Amino acid sequence: MKPSTELFSLIKSLTKSEKRFFKLNSSLQTGEKNYLKIFDFVEKQKKYDEDELKHHFRNETFVKHLPSEKNHLYKLILKSLRAYYSDRSVSSQLKQEIKNIEILYRKALYKECNKFVKRAKVIAREYEKFYYWFELINWEKKLLEEAYESGVFSKDLDLLISEETEVIEKLRNLAEYHILYSKINYIFRSGGFTRNEKEREVVNEIADYHLIKGKNTAISTRATTICYYIKGLCAASIRDYEDALINFRKTKSVMDRQPKIRDDIQQRYIYTLSFLLNCYIDMYDFENAGVIIGEIKELNGKKAFNSLDSKVRLFTTTLIGELQLYNRKGEFEHSVSLIPEIEDGLEQFGEKVNKEKQLLFTYNIAYAYFGMGEFKKALRYINNVLNDNEKMLRQDIYSFSRIFNLIIHFELNNYDFLEYDMKSAARYLNKYDKDYEVEKLFMRQIKLLAREDNPLDREEIFQNFRTRLEELMEIDRENVILEYFDLLAWVQSKLEGVSFSEGIKRRVSLKSKVV
Repeated sequence: MKPSTELFSLIKSLTKSEKRFFKLNSSLQTGEKNYLKIFDFVEKQKKYDEDELKHHFRNETFVKHLPSEKNHLYKLILKSLRAYYSDRSVSSQLKQEIKNIEILYRKALYKECNKFVKRAKVIAREYEKFYYWFELINWEKKLLEEAYESGVFSKDLDLLISEETEVIEKLRNLAEYHILYSKINYIFRSGGFTRNEKEREVVNEIADYHLIKGKNTAISTRATTICYYIKGLCAASIRDYEDALINFRKTKSVMDRQPKIRDDIQQRYIYTLSFLLNCYIDMYDFENAGVIIGEIKELNGKKAFNSLDSKVRLFTTTLIGELQLYNRKGEFEHSVSLIPEIEDGLEQFGEKVNKEKQLLFTYNIAYAYFGMGEFKKALRYINNVLNDNEKMLRQDIYSFSRIFNLIIHFELNNYDFLEYDMKSAARYLNKYDKDYEVEKLFMRQIKLLAREDNPLDREEIFQNFRTRLEELMEIDRENVILEYFDLLAWVQSKLEGVSFSEGIKRRVSLKSKVV
């Protein structure tokens, strides 16, 4: 059985401050500390190698029961981290307060216990931590019982029951929104956008749900943010970016008005900014897209966004956003200039960058190199996407990578490869139920282009390609390909004898004037 790398991953995730705190806690303990020896050795490893670890400590008795020693160390690190972060998040603070309340109650210190309950309830109410709020009400009822038995009737039980009912209702309301979010998020993460009528029906069903289409159906700030966020996702999945923009702006506005709650749900805030950025890019509003990138960058270093999780999200959101913005504008030299920073970040954060973000980085870097005319580099990166075996995640990226791959081979004059890859791409694209004509048009035209070497006849094919493509681009849903590869600019660049970059800039210039 392959040795577990969980301990290695945990140690490698620790910051300098967290390591220092762990070592300080360990120094307070007496006796043999074999776990520290393991910690120090694993910390120095670049890649986890258990055989190397066993060999190094071959003369130590503890190596005979290494799995239990590793497990002990893992638990000690987690215990240290719990202490380190005990007052750094609202949830941690409330957990500590509830533990204190339980201890005081067991010692029959009811007066002191009451003070802790009141203080914790203020925090739970401010941050809308309904689970903790509900638990604190239960403690308050216990204390009320003790007071009644002592002959103190200063509190109204009916008011407390009314408060409990309110909290339960808010909790139920928020939970229902989370179920709806899971449904729309599944569609978005699997395909990026709705690909057929069946998927659009699912989105319409969510958008038509009474909690989404009704007025004043969200009964807490948290529920309000997720309500607008779901509306934004529904609109974005059917590529209605104007409506998506309206709802993501509302999501951001609600959170900005409640900074305590915003700071507690950093992930949603970062994702909201990310979707706002995507909406502006897809609407060719590059000025506002630049403003949003600036806002995302400003979050770096802020206390609420200083966790490793937030740092990873800010890194991916910022750099992918900049890549997509420059690529859409045809400013590929700026995109390429970001690659060293991207590579440094990917090395620093490693597996903490999720699969979707890795795909987006790889695809957009391939696009950037293509735009610079460095087709072999573009092919290397797009092959990294094509060689992946992911079956569920972001099938939009995999689908358009097939089309992109054929265009790269065409530019490299790899006609033999092109013939083979066309068959493979056709099989892949036909596997999925999609009602987009642009893919079918492309497959027909690239086949004709690959088999024609006469310049005049090839130009005629491109002319027909452009005519049919422009007709299709009048249909909103067919425009989806432009978000992944500006096929129209590529065809026009071939007919006008200019670079792909110049073709995009000319098209964007006309598009911006219309917008």
